[in-house]
Amino acid sequence: MKSRTETESVLNLVFRKKDSRINAGYMSIKEYFLLFFAVAAILGFHMVSYVEFADRGMMESNVQLVINVLMGYVFITAALLMFLTAAVRHVSWGRPMRRLSEAAKKITQGDFSIRIAPLRKDGKKDFVEVMFDDFNTMAGELESIELLKNGFIADVSHEIKTPLAVIQNYATALQGETLEPEERNECIKTIITSAQKLSTLVSNILTLNKLEHQEIPASALPFDVSEQLRRCALAFEDLWERKNITFDADLEELTVCYDEGMLEIIWNNLIANAIKFTAPGGAIMLTLKKSKGFAVVEIRDSGCGMDEETQKHIFDKFYQGDSSHSQEGNGLGLALVKKALDISGAKISVTSKAGEGSVFTVRLKTPSGN
Repeated sequence: MKSRTETESVLNLVFRKKDSRINAGYMSIKEYFLLFFAVAAILGFHMVSYVEFADRGMMESNVQLVINVLMGYVFITAALLMFLTAAVRHVSWGRPMRRLSEAAKKITQGDFSIRIAPLRKDGKKDFVEVMFDDFNTMAGELESIELLKNGFIADVSHEIKTPLAVIQNYATALQGETLEPEERNECIKTIITSAQKLSTLVSNILTLNKLEHQEIPASALPFDVSEQLRRCALAFEDLWERKNITFDADLEELTVCYDEGMLEIIWNNLIANAIKFTAPGGAIMLTLKKSKGFAVVEIRDSGCGMDEETQKHIFDKFYQGDSSHSQEGNGLGLALVKKALDISGAKISVTSKAGEGSVFTVRLKTPSGN
């Protein structure tokens, strides 16, 4: 006996809901009527011939001849029906499957630009047309992924190549015997800085890859987000003091229920981003307040700001709107922020004007929801 699961699968297959996109069958009503009249005409012709034989008395006088004629009619009818069935199957199934097979073969060969044109001319969709639409959607997604992959590889290669070139050049310079001690120390510092940048880049790429494949498990537990923000901000104290930036914080004690590691990725990158784009002597303000059931975190800086076009792409991988700061990062910080936010279910908004600084606002649900 079939198990309950197998029985339910069969029932779901038989009684499954019809796809809402399908508004036509394999054959139209007109085609069904034409097929019906064709078969009816053939059978009618057989009946007329049979009656003629009966009227002539041939049913009694020559039974064998009648049987032969009827067998001939049956053979002709079967042949016509077979031909009609084959034609219908070819038009409604064989030809579409051949086109789909050819298109799928091109996809396997790496041609993601292939698309299948609809067969129907009336604009309606049957199962085959819907399958073509889904195939075209799949091909479009694969093409996009391929473009993103190629772009990602090109960007990574460029970002890795730059610090490696710096390390190679300065390491070559260190081989010079006439190099002064101060110059030698400067070369060593530059090599260390480039190596750190390369290490950060690789670490960010690995983290982003894990986030995109959700290999970092998210465990939502209640914790004090204000304390976490303090720790993250203090970790960058040397950086803002080095640039003589005034860093102020106004943090209410609030508890949220999120994955603590995910939020730490968000705060570290947003604070680092604010310090990066704030000129020496500028100011950064970090606030945490409760508003309408949300813990609202704002990171406000007096930096260079962004125009509207830049704001559209700031969460893209390797995008750096202000090229003057390209040596200070690798364009992955905000991409990490966006992915961590998507996994956590939190929301972010950005307000900025060129030359007037930026405000990044993150909204987190509080456990009480009040």
